[in-house]
Amino acid sequence: MARLTIGAFASASGLSAKALRRYDELGLLRPAHVDAFSGYRYYRPEQLERARLVAWLRHIGMPLARIRLVCDLFATDPPAAGREIEAYWARVEAETAARRDLAAFLVEHLTAGPKDRPEKGTAVMDRSTLGIRYASRTERGLVREVNQDAVYAGDRLFAVADGFGKDGAPAGEAAIGALRAGIPQGAAGADLLNVLAGSMADANRAVERFEDSGTTLTAMAWTGSQLALVHIGDTRAYLLRDGELFLVTHDHTVVQAMVDAGELEAAEAASHPQRAMLVRALTGGDEGLRADVRLQDVLAGDRYLLCSKGLSAVMAQPEIQRALTVRPDGTRPTPQEAVHALTALAHEGGAPDNVACVVADVVAL
Repeated sequence: MARLTIGAFASASGLSAKALRRYDELGLLRPAHVDAFSGYRYYRPEQLERARLVAWLRHIGMPLARIRLVCDLFATDPPAAGREIEAYWARVEAETAARRDLAAFLVEHLTAGPKDRPEKGTAVMDRSTLGIRYASRTERGLVREVNQDAVYAGDRLFAVADGFGKDGAPAGEAAIGALRAGIPQGAAGADLLNVLAGSMADANRAVERFEDSGTTLTAMAWTGSQLALVHIGDTRAYLLRDGELFLVTHDHTVVQAMVDAGELEAAEAASHPQRAMLVRALTGGDEGLRADVRLQDVLAGDRYLLCSKGLSAVMAQPEIQRALTVRPDGTRPTPQEAVHALTALAHEGGAPDNVACVVADVVAL
C-alpha cells in the first residue's frame, strides 16, 4: 500500500506538518500509520481529499468542530456537506452585516465635526423630549408544566428570556439580573454598546452555574433618547412604526440558517422538526456567546414588542400587528392592554409553550 510521509502529505494537501499533527491529536485527520519507534506519521493518498477539504474550510474561517461535521457528512452524503457549508456562510454574512452596521455608526460618530458630535454621556436629542411607557406579562401556557420564560420591564431596560434545560427558569432570571446590574445611568451611543457587550458576558457567566441549562435573551436599553438592542437566540424584538410591523432581530436557529442559505422556504420553517434547535444562546461557555448588539433609532409613536417564541411561533406577524395596533373600538391599545391581548391570542392558538412579552412605547413628553 502506497504511503506518503507527513512532509509529502503536507505539501500535497496544503496543510502544514504542524497543522497535521494538531488535527491528529483532535481526531480530525488521523494518519494511516504511525511508526512505533520513531513516531513518524504516514498517510494514504486517498486521505488527500479530506485533507484538502479541511484546508479549504479553514481558509473560510470555519471552526474545527464544524469542520469535523462537514467532513463526516462529505464521506457519506456530499450534498448534505454542501448544505452545511452554505448554512455556515449565511451565518457569517449575517454577522458581518451586523458588524458593518456597527462600524458605520462608529465611523459616523467618530468623524462628526465638533459641533455635530455630542459630549460623552449625552444623547443626540434632548432627553426631556421623549419618554418610555411599558408593560410586561409572562404565563406558563396551556401545555408546559412550568414557566421557563422570564421577563423584565423598567425605566432603563426591558428584556425577555426563554430558558431551557432542567434549570431554564433560574437561568433566564439570572441572565436578566446580570444584564440589569450592568446598565449604568447616562451611557449612550458607542459607550452603551460597549456596556451591553460586557453585560452579556456577565449574563453568560451567571448562567454557567446551572448545569445543562441555558437561555435566550433579547433586551433593549433606554437612555432617554436612544434604544440599544442586545439579542441572542430566538426570542424576538419587533418595531411597530407608522402602522407597519418590522422584525428587528434575527433568529439564531438551525432552521433560520437554512432559510438564509436558501435550503428552506420561510413558510416551511414553522413546521420544520428542527425549528427549536439553537445555534447561539447563553449557556455559560464561550462558544455560544456571539450576541447581536446595535443602536436603534427611535421616533415618538414607536411601539416595540419583545417576546418569546411561545408568542411568535403561535401568532403570524399580521395577527401580532393587529393586536398591537387596534382595540375593538378602533383606538390604539395601551401597553398593558396590548400584552393582555397578545397572551390571550396565544391561548386561543393553544399556547403550547410558555409566553412572555414586553410592549414599550416611545412617547413625546
